Amino acid sequence: MSERLRLGVNIDHVATIRNARGVNYPDPMRAAIIALEAGADGVTAHLREDRRHISDDDIARLSTMLRERGQPLNLEMAVTSEMLAIALQHRPHAVCLVPERREERTTEGGLDVAGGHNWIAPFVEKLRDAGARVSLFIGADPLQIEAASRTGAQVVELHTGAFCDAAREGSAEAPELLKALQAGARQAASLGLEVHAGHGIDYKTVAPIAAMPEVRELNIGHFLVGEAIFVGLAAAVAEMRQRMDEARAK
Repeated sequence: MSERLRLGVNIDHVATIRNARGVNYPDPMRAAIIALEAGADGVTAHLREDRRHISDDDIARLSTMLRERGQPLNLEMAVTSEMLAIALQHRPHAVCLVPERREERTTEGGLDVAGGHNWIAPFVEKLRDAGARVSLFIGADPLQIEAASRTGAQVVELHTGAFCDAAREGSAEAPELLKALQAGARQAASLGLEVHAGHGIDYKTVAPIAAMPEVRELNIGHFLVGEAIFVGLAAAVAEMRQRMDEARAK
């Protein structure tokens, strides 16, 4: 059997529901605990510049709680001076640098590491010096993967959104998009990078991604929070954990 695949549960959209009413319920902290007890290995949260879901207070509370529990927080953030200062203050276990545009509904596409090397590399160095495991969220593009290996980041997270959308729609493009992800995972691993994957993953699309032997971690959020409306968060996470493990075992 391949090495156990880690699951990071993104709790952003628990905060989205809370913020719709401007109250303090549902609490992302409670969601984090439930997810971890149901089989998640860590918690992911994206502090966006416009604070549309996760807040600064959420990050402060999550950082403290997870550190006390000895469990990892993966902070997703844009490559900005403001976010760097927040990360250096709270010192999460991991930081994933992502592209961000205010008008987008969700993170679209990956970082242009090749074009932004001189801006990204110093961020990576400062975060690593603070003890963070640094990941770059990129497409499965050979140029970007090679560029990522030169920044000093320890990890790349491959953007799986295009494949997941195509697979759900039954598009003829899905097999080629999967092949690109598989090739990207192999290339990244050959360059000494730890490989993660995320974006758009659900029960239907998780198996072929989880089956890639180079992938060490999946980060899944929106689908799990949506599924939790119908079955509860613990059940949704446990089901995803089971499907990941079954795909890995094969």
